[in-house]
Amino acid sequence: MTTLNDLIGSHWTGENELWLDPLGNEVLRCPSTIAIEAGAVRYTWSYEGEPQQGTLQLRDGGLDYTDTFHQPTPLGFTDVPGGWGMINVAGTYAAGGGPDWGWRIYLGLRSMGDPNLVLQMTNIAPWGEEGRAVRMICVRDAD
Repeated sequence: MTTLNDLIGSHWTGENELWLDPLGNEVLRCPSTIAIEAGAVRYTWSYEGEPQQGTLQLRDGGLDYTDTFHQPTPLGFTDVPGGWGMINVAGTYAAGGGPDWGWRIYLGLRSMGDPNLVLQMTNIAPWGEEGRAVRMICVRDAD
C-alpha cells in the first residue's frame, strides 16, 4: 500500500471541483496542482480567474490547514481514528454567532486504472449533514 512518504517529491496536475451553492448541486471547475513535500501537502487552484493556494502542514496527530480563498489563518485538524486514505482529518470552525461547523479533509490514492491522487474537503453542518465543498482529482506528472 502506498503511503504519503512514498510520494514525497511528487507533483500532480488535474482538475479542482468547488461547490459553493447551499444544496451542493452546482460545481465550478478549474485546473489544480498538488505537490507532496516532507511534512506538507501544497495545492493550487483558482476562483473566478484569481489564483489560490493551500497547505496541509502535517504534525503529530493531525495537521494545520490554510487556504488563501477562505482560511488564511491556520486551522488545526486531528486525525480521524481508523480513517481511510493517506490523510483523513476533521476539525471545527466558528460560523458567525451560531454553533460550530465541521470540516473534513481526505487525501487518498485512487487505484482504479491509472492512479489518481484525490484531495477532498467536506463541510459538516451543526446538525451533522455533510456537503461537498472541494475535490481535486490529479494525475502524477512525469518525473
